[in-house]
Amino acid sequence: MTVTLRFLKPLFSLLAVLLLSTGCVTTGLPLASGSPWTPVPLATSANPLDVAFSDATHGFLVGSNRLVMESNDGGASWESRSLDLPEGENFRLISIDFRGDEGWIAGQPGLLLHSTDAGQHWTRLLLDTKLPGEPFLITATAAQTAELATDVGAVYRSSDGGKNWQAELGDAAGAVRDLRRNADGRYVSVSSLGNFFSTWNPGEATWQVHQRVSSQRVQTMGFQPDGQLWMVSRGAQLRFNPDGQKPEDWGKPVIPITNGYGYLDMAWDPQGQIWTGGGNGTLLVSGDGGSSWQKDPVGAATPSNFTRLLFLPDGKGFALGERGSLLRWLG
Repeated sequence: MTVTLRFLKPLFSLLAVLLLSTGCVTTGLPLASGSPWTPVPLATSANPLDVAFSDATHGFLVGSNRLVMESNDGGASWESRSLDLPEGENFRLISIDFRGDEGWIAGQPGLLLHSTDAGQHWTRLLLDTKLPGEPFLITATAAQTAELATDVGAVYRSSDGGKNWQAELGDAAGAVRDLRRNADGRYVSVSSLGNFFSTWNPGEATWQVHQRVSSQRVQTMGFQPDGQLWMVSRGAQLRFNPDGQKPEDWGKPVIPITNGYGYLDMAWDPQGQIWTGGGNGTLLVSGDGGSSWQKDPVGAATPSNFTRLLFLPDGKGFALGERGSLLRWLG
């Protein structure tokens, strides 16, 4: 017995050092007493992928399997909406954005739609057959003006309602699994394998490639409210970049809970709380910058993987899950 304890003691000490060196790790989290989220039933088994509104009450939700739904009550309820698209093509509507009554939808394969009447009518725009990659992200920036980013990192801009597109960044970053745009025009992309990420600032000729910060592959990345970067990696790791001008400098990994499920997205609500979502109803919140976390009870009761968390400029919030799962943030 004495020999066994002598052998185990250094192993326990080594385990403690490893846990401390990896950052904030916990195997259990308290359940919040209440939730700012409410489930919204959707009459679909498709995956919602993006949401945008033309005004305070009227908006659209798009997703896989040609999913288009419309709301006239701020997202409290949604009804299916059909678009005039070729039969037999299983379009994946991946991105939507509005600027007033002018709306844009980007989808795959090769789909770009434009509306000037708050989505009552949509016109399909013809894309150049030489466009690098497939449409991935559409951003309305001004009247008749939008930026289109593709799944290989090309960025194009139109100022005439989508009739003509000019390359802002023709140099491709390579196949991407995730790509986000900040309000100031900066982009960050994650490679398809998650083994590196890239950044681009308006005016630069090429993407700037950065190696991942650890052995864990990168899942998603985006911009914090102050413009700094955040990162979600495999192994349920969250990281925060302390200086937006130095995209290779990162804090220690934060691992809110080790429950066997990874995180897929992260976002800040209008109150400044940080939310992260992932597999099997994982929806966590931190009110102290990521130092401590709680499980959201509504998220925990939702049998879905939360793939996207969205907080819109007007204060609306949505948690998008797989198989027609949607939560609406009530604040």
